[in-house]
Amino acid sequence: MPQSSSTRKGGDGRLTTAIDPQDQGPQDACGVFGVWAPGEDVAKLTYFGLYALQHRGQESAGIAVSNGRQILVYKDMGLVSQVFDESTLEALKGYLAIGHSRYSTTGASTWHNAQPTFHPTAGGSIALAHNGNLTNTADLAAMVQDLSALDGELDLQMRRPEAATNDTSVVTALLAHHPDSTVEEKAMELLPQVRGAYSFVWMDENTLYAARDPQGIRPLVLGRLERGWVVASETAALDIVGASYIREVEPGELVAIDEDGLRSRRFAEAAPKHCLFEFVYLARPDTMMNDKRVHSVRVEIGRRLAREFPADADLVMPVPESGTPAAIGYAEESGIPYGTGLVKNSYVGRTFIQPSQTIRQLGIRLKLNPLRDVIEGKRLVVVDDSIVRGNTQRALVRMLREAGAREVHVRISSPPVKWPCFYGIDFATRAELIANGLETDEIRRSIDADSLGYISLEQLVEATTVPMDDLCRACFDGVYPVALPEAERLGKHLLETPLPIDVDGLATSLAGGGAADALDRP
Repeated sequence: MPQSSSTRKGGDGRLTTAIDPQDQGPQDACGVFGVWAPGEDVAKLTYFGLYALQHRGQESAGIAVSNGRQILVYKDMGLVSQVFDESTLEALKGYLAIGHSRYSTTGASTWHNAQPTFHPTAGGSIALAHNGNLTNTADLAAMVQDLSALDGELDLQMRRPEAATNDTSVVTALLAHHPDSTVEEKAMELLPQVRGAYSFVWMDENTLYAARDPQGIRPLVLGRLERGWVVASETAALDIVGASYIREVEPGELVAIDEDGLRSRRFAEAAPKHCLFEFVYLARPDTMMNDKRVHSVRVEIGRRLAREFPADADLVMPVPESGTPAAIGYAEESGIPYGTGLVKNSYVGRTFIQPSQTIRQLGIRLKLNPLRDVIEGKRLVVVDDSIVRGNTQRALVRMLREAGAREVHVRISSPPVKWPCFYGIDFATRAELIANGLETDEIRRSIDADSLGYISLEQLVEATTVPMDDLCRACFDGVYPVALPEAERLGKHLLETPLPIDVDGLATSLAGGGAADALDRP
């Protein structure tokens, strides 16, 4: 029986890339990567692919590799560069690999929830990586329980002290159970029953698989190497490993790659609902989405923002780096000079060390510091990607005024965020979203800006060139394209409350938590 080798180096902790580590903004979805390439160093290709996807998750990273006989898994808490070193990658030999960089949207940020997940099967084993968030996790977990009870594999007296509690583990357990069929046939049977947002990349000893939910909410692309194939969350990961972009994995499509080549099967009809927030914030600016470079889309958003909300000002400046392309577009359209007014320390927040109270009181100066020579006496247009709670923008406006700004006009390259996401982005709960309870002018007064303008949803959608009906806009308009279950069956910590039963180390309690009641809060 092939063996799994999972190695752990260090302690648990939560990483954040927020400007103010105490004020979480929208946290990114995860990044997935897979490669089938005999003769290539697939572990290093996966490492560099994950490096390109680091922005999608900074809590943990992992790689699984197969040499045709066994799958080895190595994962740990931390950034990709913290988890892997040369000797570790040298030990991961094979011709097939998958990788994952995680931000937790279901299950706590612990080593046990790091991915790829691993599960033995009747004839080998599988490893799986997931970007997204499922909405019927409780129902799927009950299916695992039923299967285990049916097979006599469940020992009610046995329980691992710390078990995986994420939706990925549930899917892995279900895929692994295929006594009378192949992994591929099991996937064709299971995937139509999975609800929510998912881009799955998984493997057995010989085959690389990838699948995308029928709505295609989270991205997934296919690339070609000279001697193999690559699947990844974004085209930027293809670029870094020298793979040529072929196409997107289609919504509702299952792709399998092995020694016989690539084959495609459709398990559901496509009903596209691409995540609009990927264009605003999540994706790297050098990534292609829907045949458009994300940077170009964001520049166009800035142009439209300038037309909708002009300002009489001396300088347009971004909140780096997510506000930069839109600020460029705003400056181009308005004719106001573009400039850098804030210096960013990119390393703050990507550490397990929390700031002391004294340092914390300095707020966003941990990450941003104003250039007084540029700001003093100027009327500023400050462009950012979104406002969630408003704490960061409030501190930022105060800091700019202290640096001598005469006026501060805030422009936001997305509409007000009023609703939580259940498809793979960890926003604040609805009660914490400042736009949920306040009108724009009230928010302006709250952050002490001279003016505040959000791009309209219609203008944002037009900038993407994707039809409105083909986009998921739930965080802006509350229209959820995949039906949500009852509140008690939603939430990041769904599988983490006291456990009446455990299935192969997988918690299957159905009580919810986290943002489960977010839709019912004021």
